[in-house]
Amino acid sequence: MRPIFVEPDPSPSPGLEDIREEGDQLLTWVLGAPLQSLVAVLVGVLLLAALRWTIARAVRSVIDGGARVRSHTRRLLMKTKVPVPGEDSDPLAVARRVQRAETMGSVLRSVAGIVVTILVVTALAEINDWNLGPLLASAGVVGVALGFGAQTLVKDFLAGIFMLVEDQYGVGDVVDLGEAIGTVEAVGLRVTQVRDLSGTLWYVRNGEILRVGNMTQGWSKALVEVTVPPDADVEHAAALLTRAAQEVAATRPAEVLGEPEVTGYESLSAESVMVRMTLKVAPAKQWAIQREVRARVRELFVEEGVGLALPRQMLVERAAPAATTPAKDDAGEG
Repeated sequence: MRPIFVEPDPSPSPGLEDIREEGDQLLTWVLGAPLQSLVAVLVGVLLLAALRWTIARAVRSVIDGGARVRSHTRRLLMKTKVPVPGEDSDPLAVARRVQRAETMGSVLRSVAGIVVTILVVTALAEINDWNLGPLLASAGVVGVALGFGAQTLVKDFLAGIFMLVEDQYGVGDVVDLGEAIGTVEAVGLRVTQVRDLSGTLWYVRNGEILRVGNMTQGWSKALVEVTVPPDADVEHAAALLTRAAQEVAATRPAEVLGEPEVTGYESLSAESVMVRMTLKVAPAKQWAIQREVRARVRELFVEEGVGLALPRQMLVERAAPAATTPAKDDAGEG
């Protein structure tokens, strides 16, 4: 057999030093941008998780601790003999507090996510030497286009955030929003749901609300008016009106926050005299108390023989037309 000769490779075989140098370069690259990028992403994820946990805990403490805070405040006010309405057991007050806290928590979580994302992207751009100029320019153009198209949506969201922060109204409040008047059933960042007296549910965009009239925030006023004949004892009628309000207040001590006030003669005419009484009450309790006071006023007026004014009616009696005799036909007689 002929011996096989292998022609040697002219390129030198990698030595140990070359392998070690390549390993060092790979390790340097791994420990550089990739590892730093991974650390930046992990830090962002941990930071976002910590922020969301803190926000969730704060929201839960507001929901669970609201009743305790109000109970402590109520005890302090009762020591100073200031009447305070009981809201701890009111389901509407609880629902209002829960929805407001959860909505604000949702806003804070969204803001935290946006801020952390911007920070992580900025850190990755610096680590990897990304040129964000063209991207930012394109994003600016897209942002301007979206801004023109979504400015109404942004307006609604911003208005909703300010309404929640300022606590202009909440679930269970009776409000006048201009186009819709009724009870608030839900408050969101974009729309508010209001149900009117006829049962219609109105969806009102927050950006379209120019004014808010809240009839049940802080405290309310019960207003009762009675009209008596001009020749009646008006002072006695006013005293009975005050007595009726005091009796109702005695049965509702947690809902009545002040003494009844008779403001005097609200109107005076040849037919009647109107007497008005106002009473400071807890939020949203004015209508029930007004009905109860009116019922008690009627009972007292019947007991004391005080009559209510009747509208004057004018009867016009027309004379009957005179009987006419048929005309004689002279031509026929002839």
